[in-house]
Amino acid sequence: MFNMVCVPSIVMLGVVYVAYVLIGGVIFWKLEGDFGEKDIRLLLMNKQKLLSTYTCLELNGLEEVAKVIQDASKVGLSLKGNSTTDGFWKFTSSAVFAATVVTTIGYGNMSPRSTAAQIFCVFFALFGIPLNVVVLNRVGKYMIVIERNISTFLEGQTGRARCSHFFVHLVSYLSGALLFFIVPMVVFQLHEGWTFSQAIYYCFITLSTIGFGDFVADNNPDKVYPEWYSFFIACWIFFGLAWLALIINHSSDILEKLNTHLKQCWGGHQQEEHESSDNDTQLQQEDKVKQPSLTH
Repeated sequence: MFNMVCVPSIVMLGVVYVAYVLIGGVIFWKLEGDFGEKDIRLLLMNKQKLLSTYTCLELNGLEEVAKVIQDASKVGLSLKGNSTTDGFWKFTSSAVFAATVVTTIGYGNMSPRSTAAQIFCVFFALFGIPLNVVVLNRVGKYMIVIERNISTFLEGQTGRARCSHFFVHLVSYLSGALLFFIVPMVVFQLHEGWTFSQAIYYCFITLSTIGFGDFVADNNPDKVYPEWYSFFIACWIFFGLAWLALIINHSSDILEKLNTHLKQCWGGHQQEEHESSDNDTQLQQEDKVKQPSLTH
């Protein structure tokens, strides 16, 4: 038997979740729908312009050129200089790819093509993803312990527990945003040539493990990156994932507390109605007892 108090909260959470997803779909549709149609029209115009400019290039030839460009992008080959990205499918890039697998980022710029590598990727992810979750949770717990120790110290010095907790959380959020969003945003803007909005977008898409793959750092074959760049990205991803996971856990706790509060309010409302109905029934019974019988 289900608890009748839990059923309305589950239904309400389901309705909120579906409504949130649908509202997001409508907003994306309105924001990107017109741009998608414009991109298609522009692409068709460029296609006709290309065919009219290069008359020796037929439709089949254009498809072959497109296939060459697509295959070149898959292996990181630059069509300008016939060079690949530094270390493409070598040890460094393979280690980065393994990290994107266990962290479930999955940019899509690199993917195994041989059957043996694809099978190994399945088993590697099967055990690597839980291991990554355990490690990130442990790092997040250490972050929480550090925050609690600092909060306890400040509470002992000031005697104000709530203000100390708020101050420590605020400093933690601001310092994390500075280290894992603002500083990387500037670095990516300088070395990748992205705009600040594109860089901050890439930071969040990466640390949230969404990983669309439309922007990937250290992946442009036409650029020469410094030696410390790959190490910086690896450290940023690892500690940034732990920090953002901590933020998401705090947000989940807030939603759970809100859900519990709503359940208590719903349960208290039902209990009040039940007690009110019981009181009314008891009063009616007392009135029947007190009411004198009519005799002729």
